[in-house]
Parts: sequence; C-alpha cells; structure tokens
Amino acid sequence: MFEKDYQEAVSGFAPLADKMRPKRLEEFVGQEHIIGKGKPLRKMLLNGKMASVILWGPPGSGKTTLARLVAIYTKSHFEEFSAVTAGVADIRRITKGASERLKFSKQRTILFVDEIHRFNKAQQDAFLPFVERGIIILVGATTENPAFEVNAPLISRSQVFVLNSLSDENIKTLIRRALHYFPSHKFDLVALDFIIKKANGDARTAINALELAAFTAKHITLKIAEEAIQQKAIYYDKKGDWHYDTISAFIKSMRGSDPNATLYWLGRMIKTGEDPVFIARRMVIFASEDVSNAAPTALVLATSTMQAVHMVGMPEAGIILAQCATYLATALKSRASYDGLMSAMSDIDEKRLEPVPLHLRNAATKLMKDLGYGKGYRWTDDAEFHKKLEFLPKNLKGRKYYQDPKDK
Repeated sequence: MFEKDYQEAVSGFAPLADKMRPKRLEEFVGQEHIIGKGKPLRKMLLNGKMASVILWGPPGSGKTTLARLVAIYTKSHFEEFSAVTAGVADIRRITKGASERLKFSKQRTILFVDEIHRFNKAQQDAFLPFVERGIIILVGATTENPAFEVNAPLISRSQVFVLNSLSDENIKTLIRRALHYFPSHKFDLVALDFIIKKANGDARTAINALELAAFTAKHITLKIAEEAIQQKAIYYDKKGDWHYDTISAFIKSMRGSDPNATLYWLGRMIKTGEDPVFIARRMVIFASEDVSNAAPTALVLATSTMQAVHMVGMPEAGIILAQCATYLATALKSRASYDGLMSAMSDIDEKRLEPVPLHLRNAATKLMKDLGYGKGYRWTDDAEFHKKLEFLPKNLKGRKYYQDPKDK
C-alpha cells in the first residue's frame, strides 16, 4: 500500500514532459518516416516482435518515448541503464533478472540505454551475449553517429533508426496538448509562437518552457515566455555529425558564392561556441583550394584573419570571421591549383616514375657534368628559351595539369 501511495505522490511531482509521454502509437507526434502507417518500426511494434534497435537523433525528438512504447507493445519488462553511472554489479543484476524472467514467465526484457555512445567497451562486451541470444532487447538512444561511437558487433545486431528534429507543426500539436494541464491559465498566442520557434524542434525544451512559464504566472505573455526560454535550443556537438555538417554547409555556401547563407552558417557556429580558430583555419584552406589564383589576395586575407582571431578573441573575432567569409563567398573561384595537384598525384600513383631528365638535374660535381647533368640548361629570363625545354619526365611529355583561370 505504501509503495502505491509513494508512486502516486512521485508521479504528481513528475515533469510535464513525463506526464505527457504517450502510451499509444496514435498519440506519438512526428517521425512518420519510421512509425507512420506501414513503416518498419510501427510494424514491429504492432506485431509485438521486436529486434534490438538504436535510435539516433537530436534531443527532444522522441527517443525515450519510443523506447517506452516498445516495452508497452511487446509486453516486456522495462529496464533503464545508465552508461555513465552503472557498473558491473548493475550489469549482472539486469542480465540475471532478464534470464530468470524469460525462463519462468516467458517475458522478455527491454533494456533502454540512453546516451549509448557513452557505453564503454566492457559494458558492451558484457551485454552482447544476452542481446545475441534474445534474452535482452536492446533499445539504445544517442545524439551522435552510432557508426563512430558504438562497437561494430552491437550495431550489426541492431536496427538503426534515424530520428529527425520535430517540425514547428509537431511542436504546436504538443503545446496544444500541454495547455490542457493548465485550464485556469491564459496564454497569449504570440507567447506560444515564441516558445514553438525557440524550441527549434526539441519537444522537451518546448514543454519544459511552457511548464516553467505556467509556474511563473497565470497570464503568460511574450515577456513571460522570453524569461522561460532564455535562448534558442540549438543542438551542436563539436565532435559529432552536427559539427561536420554545419562546417560543410558553411564551406559549400562560400563555394556557391552565397554570402547570406555563409553568414547564417557562420552565425550558427558562433552561437553554439565553435572554436573560432577552427573556422578561420578552414577559411585559409578554402582560400587556396577554391579561390586560389582567381583572387590571390584571398589567401593573404584568410591567413591574416586567423592571426587576428588569435589576437583578438571572441566575441569581436566574429566580426573578423564575417568579413573574411563574405569576401571568400563573393570572390572569383578557381580550383585549378587543387585539381592540377590531384591530377599530378594521380599520375604519380598510376604511371611509371621516370627519372628526372638530365638537363634538370643539379650538376654539383665535375663527374655529374661529364655525365650530362644540367646539360643545355642555363639561367635566363628568356621565355622563348624555356619554351624549348621539357620539364616533365619523358612519359608525361606535354601533360597539362594546370588550367590558368585567366585563359578561360
């Protein structure tokens, strides 16, 4: 009796996001590409036959909720495991309980591991045999690419599902549901719209902000909403896919000569605390690889930018980065140097490496001169003289690697 009273008391203090967690698929919002009608995860749930899965997606996209739905639909025992705090004793307890449950009551165990990318190798190795034998159904959740963070044997025995950030329309649906928990409150539409936009596709951020606003006042105005959600919920992992995807978008925007998109992606990186020196270093590479001799001063400016960022520091360094980025975006582009180098290196890999022609060799001794080293070569500023010489090995005579942008 005490346990029941305790659970009811605890549930009364549970965060709104937990209270709203759906118990049926029909209540789940978003991720139609995996749980929509006829989609694979939905089929598994409705059939009650579940394989181990890894749910990869940004915060607030529904990973934990889906894990709990797996337990409900498969009528399985649900266990949560902390990859950060749990130890060997916890692993033994969970695996022993799962084995006994399956043996005596034919009930399988869902093991939910949030932030599975924090799973160390020993933990993964300890669970792997039980996953292989079907004693445990693993449901892992991660915000980072599992291909980089989870051991290959565990991935090979799991189905990876990619979750997307929720749309503003999805967040709006959840906000409408949340309003039923505050029947005596008044919410201005502009305040709700602000929360929806600032949540940036993160359901938990939106619901938590709404709950905090409701605790603050009975009439939720825009000012109250602004206080409840202090800044935009931008997820950005400096070592994961979001880091590489954002810098890729920044580079491609400069390459596409779009200064507006360039500034947007630069702003995203600055807002989320990206290392400004990393951004500057990538612009130095871009200046040589993509602008090159079409605008030779680009490399000078980019190098100066990296030095200035070192000296000035943030936040003012953001202005310097913006100046260089917009210059590079609007500059003429040429990959002639880069393409030429790649072509030359390809020939080096694939073709016979002929010796250096005798007339190009350094005649450092009398013997070398007698052997013909440097024969026919002399220093001169006569362009016609140089045109008569061949500077490539015999098997590459006449080969063109560099297309001067001025000749186009």
